[in-house]
Amino acid sequence: MGLGQYIKDTRSELNHVAWPTRVQTIVYTILVVVISILVSLYLGVFDFLFTNGLGKLVETVPAAPQVTPINLDDVQFSTTTSTTTVE
Repeated sequence: MGLGQYIKDTRSELNHVAWPTRVQTIVYTILVVVISILVSLYLGVFDFLFTNGLGKLVETVPAAPQVTPINLDDVQFSTTTSTTTVE
């Protein structure tokens, strides 16, 4: 099957397609835009609520105590070793 035959078959199939009218295209486009705006508002409201709710929840949880690091130069290590004898 050559390229020419493929193009002829494609054109033949496109003649069988039920294309929407101009009015249908405009109505569907408006519908898509309106639904997109509604979904974005819906997600935005829940994002705002969850973000603020989580922020307030984190504020109410008590903070962990501050841990100060140990300076190993100030620590004295014992150099004695214990030995166990077996009889």
